[in-house]
Amino acid sequence: MSPRPLGYATLAVLQALADGFQYGFDVIDHTGLPSGTVYPALSTLTRKGLVESHWEEEGVAHADGRPRRKYYAVRVEGSTALQEAMERFRALGLRASSVAPEAMG
Repeated sequence: MSPRPLGYATLAVLQALADGFQYGFDVIDHTGLPSGTVYPALSTLTRKGLVESHWEEEGVAHADGRPRRKYYAVRVEGSTALQEAMERFRALGLRASSVAPEAMG
């Protein structure tokens, strides 16, 4: 049995990471998805080994007067999964940006 394809919202998060948006709030701001969608998607992507994460140095966050950020980066497997998903969208005649935000879930 092949793994279940990633949902649209998870793909949107993966695409945002691939575009260089590295931490949760950055992804939320870029995609317009709510935190209740983005953070579970980041967890799923990490669990599936498609992205990796690390916490920033406490001193950096302290110097900026904010909490530490958890940064995410797309792994090779994530790039491959994203490319395959985009090919599936193209085969269906869809572009990721053409799906209504309320359909993301």
